[in-house]
Amino acid sequence: MSVESKKTHAACCSKLKLFLASMAFVFFAKAFGGGYMKSSITQIERRFDIPSSLIGVIDGSFEMGNLLVIAFVSYFGAKLHRPRLIGIGCVIMAAGSFLVAMPHFFQGPYKYETSVSHKADVNSTESVMPCLSNHSVTEADDTFDQETKAACEKTAGSPMWIYVFLGNMLRGIGETPIMPLGISYLDDFSREENTPFYLACIHAVGILGPMFGYMLGSFLAKIYVDTGFVNLDTITITYKDSRWVGAWWMGFLMTGTVGLLSSIPFFFLPKSLPKQGQEEEQSQSKSTELTTMTEQENFLPEKTQEKPVKFLELAKDFIPSLKTLFRNKIYLLMILTYLVVVNGFIGLITFKPKHIEQVYGQSASKAIFLIGILNLPVVALGIITGGFVLKHFKLGVVGAARVAVTASLGSFCLLAAQIFIQCENAEVAGLSVSYQRVPQVSYNPQTLLSQCNEQCSCSVKHWDPVCAYNGMTYASPCLAGCQTSTGTGKEMVFHNCTCINEAGAAANTSVVLGQCPRDSDCDRKFKIYMSLSVIGSFISACGATPGYIVLLRSIQPDLKSLALGMQTLIIRTLGGIPPPIYFGALIDRTCLKWGTKQCGGRGACRLYDANAFRLTYMGLIIGFYFIANSLWGYLYYSIVKRQKKIALKNQAKENGQESNTAGNGHASINIADIEDMGTECTI
Repeated sequence: MSVESKKTHAACCSKLKLFLASMAFVFFAKAFGGGYMKSSITQIERRFDIPSSLIGVIDGSFEMGNLLVIAFVSYFGAKLHRPRLIGIGCVIMAAGSFLVAMPHFFQGPYKYETSVSHKADVNSTESVMPCLSNHSVTEADDTFDQETKAACEKTAGSPMWIYVFLGNMLRGIGETPIMPLGISYLDDFSREENTPFYLACIHAVGILGPMFGYMLGSFLAKIYVDTGFVNLDTITITYKDSRWVGAWWMGFLMTGTVGLLSSIPFFFLPKSLPKQGQEEEQSQSKSTELTTMTEQENFLPEKTQEKPVKFLELAKDFIPSLKTLFRNKIYLLMILTYLVVVNGFIGLITFKPKHIEQVYGQSASKAIFLIGILNLPVVALGIITGGFVLKHFKLGVVGAARVAVTASLGSFCLLAAQIFIQCENAEVAGLSVSYQRVPQVSYNPQTLLSQCNEQCSCSVKHWDPVCAYNGMTYASPCLAGCQTSTGTGKEMVFHNCTCINEAGAAANTSVVLGQCPRDSDCDRKFKIYMSLSVIGSFISACGATPGYIVLLRSIQPDLKSLALGMQTLIIRTLGGIPPPIYFGALIDRTCLKWGTKQCGGRGACRLYDANAFRLTYMGLIIGFYFIANSLWGYLYYSIVKRQKKIALKNQAKENGQESNTAGNGHASINIADIEDMGTECTI
């Protein structure tokens, strides 16, 4: 090889490595933003006082953004400058993150619902008297006239969640080119045997993004939303309270900055590269210019080597390309399987922090932290393991499908076991237990009233929980029948609470702010749940790369970008948008105590029926994964059946025809087989 050829070879390899590193970083950036968005769902829900169904709509706006442009980007983008389009997408994605954070700067200070904080001045020694016997608070709750309510809503900034919706949609638009154009670009110019390993590396680095996103979310969830602007000594709640809102907006400024930085390398990469491993053969050409033309013939369809690309010519081939693509049986089965899996997965990851918080009594910050520090690293390890297995054992599509099916079945078994691990409902008087401590579940707010507090004229709308020394929680100091109080801020203690003795004779009739913690047995069950969750995450991730290889190797080369784009379009539309909405709507049905907005009306849920929440949430997920495993079984059968047909066709060619079959004799479905079979390759 000449010196000039060596330089060309080194330049090509360095550019491919630069693209590989850039893709890894941009996968990290988009996953960092996506992970942080998921970790902030609870904080956003509380900040804007909205139900889970509406937060599901906001979460689904990311996929709505994808839906707007994915088909055009995937098809037309494949014919244009792919790296540059990815860079532009990163800039748009960063702008979306910045827009999500904007409502914080437009809204006034966060005012959580409480019956005592406005009376608990730090510099005052006046005793707060929760039990109000002279007037009805319930009647006072409904005295807003229209003018006052309008002014109140303007101050509270309740419609500001629309900015979060639009910003998240913009993030989805910007993320669109990354997957279809980036993966197809890498697969076009790298060795076929290296592609699984490269994909595994990119996804493994990408999975660090959600880990850092969740850890950032956990850290910021402990910082009060208006820190630096309010006197924290006047705040009567802690980060463990269901009314607490962390500094969610800071994270979006950080993720937007990282996304902006990730765009820079793509503006310096070429439109195309030589196929990896072919430089030596092509170096014998007479000139570098001729070599470049030869390389292009090896990896680009003939259509794109002629004159400059015209939009109308591309548009004319769009419908025929779609018809060819959707006649591929394996491709359709893969789409259907992924669709079912994603429906379950999106519901799982969106509401998992809330599930841990409500069912196992953990704080939102701890739930987010544990997901980030335990589940996500083992997912990265599982993705690397799956890619290593494919490369080490040189598995074809049948082998890859076998690994994917095994991983899916194993993770399903561990997931199904999690539904049986439960903690009893938190003891909240009038909701999950009666005032006499008899187990009950009541969705009627009137059960919060009892003989022990009937003289106090308490509001049943307020959620200002206090914990008695007997371990029972009361919805407010007034509903606990408390007569006096001492202390200020978080240290406030209420005394002479008449309702405590109804649960049994108690030596201490005082209560402190906050909900009572769960018992130690619940902590033990939570550890078992997390162990099963972590192991299941690893096993499931082992099948991610093999499953993706099955998809890639079942698509014609010139339809690869379109196929990946259409897959993303369908999955985003039917698998990304609906699940948070219907999961959230069904979870809302298990709410025992709704919060009250600053201007009146129903806000975010403060307390759920833990058992109903667990059965609804886990039952839906298990149902989806059961269907997915059934589809994987049929998909594996179809691949094996198609494999036999390919083997017979190759054998017939060897026996009776003169053709280039040397590279098609192995027993696997790959791109070469599909090209040889022409129209018959549509499975």
